[in-house]
Amino acid sequence: MELGNTGIEIPSMIIGTSSLGNLYEAKPYGEKLELVIAALECFKDEIVFDSAGKYGAGLALETLGQALNDLQIPKEKVLISNKLGWKQAPLQGEPTFEKDVWKDLSHDAVQDISYQGILTCFEEGNVLLKGYDSQLVSIHDPDEYLDQADSPKDYEKRFADILDGYAALDELKQAGKVKAIGVGSKNWKVIEKIYSKVKLDWVMIANSMTIYDHPEALFHFMCKLEKEEVGIINSAVFQSGFLVGGDYFDYQKMEKSDPHYQQRHEWRYQFFQICEDHGIDPAHACIQFALQLPGVNCIALNSTSPRRIHANAEFCSTKLPNAFWDEMKDKGMLADYLSEFNLNQTT
Repeated sequence: MELGNTGIEIPSMIIGTSSLGNLYEAKPYGEKLELVIAALECFKDEIVFDSAGKYGAGLALETLGQALNDLQIPKEKVLISNKLGWKQAPLQGEPTFEKDVWKDLSHDAVQDISYQGILTCFEEGNVLLKGYDSQLVSIHDPDEYLDQADSPKDYEKRFADILDGYAALDELKQAGKVKAIGVGSKNWKVIEKIYSKVKLDWVMIANSMTIYDHPEALFHFMCKLEKEEVGIINSAVFQSGFLVGGDYFDYQKMEKSDPHYQQRHEWRYQFFQICEDHGIDPAHACIQFALQLPGVNCIALNSTSPRRIHANAEFCSTKLPNAFWDEMKDKGMLADYLSEFNLNQTT
């Protein structure tokens, strides 16, 4: 499928690389290499890896580059997306970003969203990739950068920094150093704000449009992007693993004993019951929901298991029975507005 109107052909699943950066746990290089091999096995003709300087403070980029070199993968066979805005810094004790999420790192990461900062992150990323270049580029976590503002004036200054960063990305594109420009954000409203000021080729919506949480306003924004031929990558469709049995929801641990998280656990329990009744893997349901939404060209998934990478790739191409979606609607597991949206897939 083409990514928006960029002319770039992409598979239905982009391979996330946060596990290569020691997300939640540190794995030996050999196990990480197996993840890259599994991804290459699933997508022999066209493969896209999604990474970021923030992932393990550059460790994910470095590991991906090392793996591709060790496997002697031709550069023209691989497309790499690098979300820019975080660069390496000396590690003094524990990492200062996303504490308790990244394990056994040798560097810290600091945010640098500005004209020069984005160029620095781009060059650093390509160095870490050891000869491979990032061709899809975006500004990473602009929402988090804006959230740090301590006044309306500071907010406007930070938004100006983001626009300066996009001026740098546009220069890279005009110079032929990258193929397409996008944005990656957990807060879709920040994507909408940036899109009102910047010509984007694609957007990556993270933790925002899932089978569990799918705001109607975001649905309509995606319809607008589809009409205007802007590519959409739906990312983090498992809500950081919670929807498939993990302990984390959007990178926060969900303790069953905490009453604040009770509703999420109850929803997941009922979801699992419906999936079991229909013989469906919950991951399959999450993937198919995420893929069929307006304008979605592909999803981005991270995995710590070669078996799961193969399974997820299969789930992308396998439709679900209509009876499953009908029961999800009947039991109120999906937002009311979706009653008018055709989720049925099989005949």
